[in-house]
Amino acid sequence: MSNTIPGPDGKPRCGWCAAAPEFFPYHDKEWGFPVDNDQRLFEKICLESFQSGLSWRTILAKRENFRRAFDHFDFHKVAQYTDADIERLLKDAGIVRHRGKIEAVVNNAGKLLELIKNEGSFAAYVWRFEPSEKVLTAPQTASRSAASEAMSKDLRKRGWKFVGPTTVYAFMQAMGLINDHAEQCALRLSVENARKKFKRP
Repeated sequence: MSNTIPGPDGKPRCGWCAAAPEFFPYHDKEWGFPVDNDQRLFEKICLESFQSGLSWRTILAKRENFRRAFDHFDFHKVAQYTDADIERLLKDAGIVRHRGKIEAVVNNAGKLLELIKNEGSFAAYVWRFEPSEKVLTAPQTASRSAASEAMSKDLRKRGWKFVGPTTVYAFMQAMGLINDHAEQCALRLSVENARKKFKRP
């Protein structure tokens, strides 16, 4: 697949947008723009873990269902989920009904509360893993990196689940820790400017 494809306005977009027309709004308005809100970050890492082994199109189509099912990823509430909640979620046809992934979200919500107690915020923790300027100068081509491996290893040490280096790399791309828009993509410069203006937590 080419690095870019023409978008609805004729300008180039990252080639992965070719997979589905609904990717364009997500690509143009969200993907790669920096995030510092703990609840949004938790949502993003949870959705990336659900995506493991599936297409992102499936997850994006179900995103509103996921938000409804998991109290909009309010990790304070999710951390209190019981076995009855897990059974409820396993019966919810609007989401991906994978017991391991559902249990991981509940587990990770609890681990996030511990992390915030120690680190101040999820955002402050995540942004510590931002790669050096040298690494960030060009779009990445791999599905994992030294930074994603380091974050994955640390999260798993803290008891998180379904946060392998590939999942963490996709999370880093989505929440703007790196700018992985293709060199010729019309949004690359916008994301880069947003990252320059962004105040690291």
